Amino acid sequence: MNRTARSILAIAALFTFTLPAHAQNAAAECTVPVVPEGELAAWAEPSALPAAGNRRGLAAARLPVGQAAQVKLLPTPDVTYPLRPEKPGGSVSYGGLIEFRIAEAGTYRVALGTAAWIDVLFHGKGLVSKAHGHGPECSGIRKIVDFDLKPGRYTLQISANGEPQTTVLIARAR
Repeated sequence: MNRTARSILAIAALFTFTLPAHAQNAAAECTVPVVPEGELAAWAEPSALPAAGNRRGLAAARLPVGQAAQVKLLPTPDVTYPLRPEKPGGSVSYGGLIEFRIAEAGTYRVALGTAAWIDVLFHGKGLVSKAHGHGPECSGIRKIVDFDLKPGRYTLQISANGEPQTTVLIARAR
């Protein structure tokens, strides 16, 4: 093995040992990140967005449909959910609220970079999802949940996240 190859392996080993376990598995499987296409293409360029901790903060936590955001979450004890999440998480998890608006009825996807639990609320009531899945391999999209939505203002509740941030994208399904 030549010197360059040994250096590359040493650097790779260093990163593998410093990543969390779930990231190590992803890094081992994915040598090149995949940029999603179609309605998920915006995933590759997220903006920064702090999640709200209660309904009053939703005006500052708006996510336009079709735009990805790296969402900064709050410790679960600091979040007042409008509707108790089915999986609220514990005192060491993270969560938050995001507002989004739908202009045209259709099926919309909520894509997440983590395994957090989500609830979509309309007029204070939780909606039933239509489908669940995963994003394209090596894209960083951990899960996708589809909902049939009509025009109006919605609240996305994120709960039981193990990290203080997650990437979120709400996009119309094609």
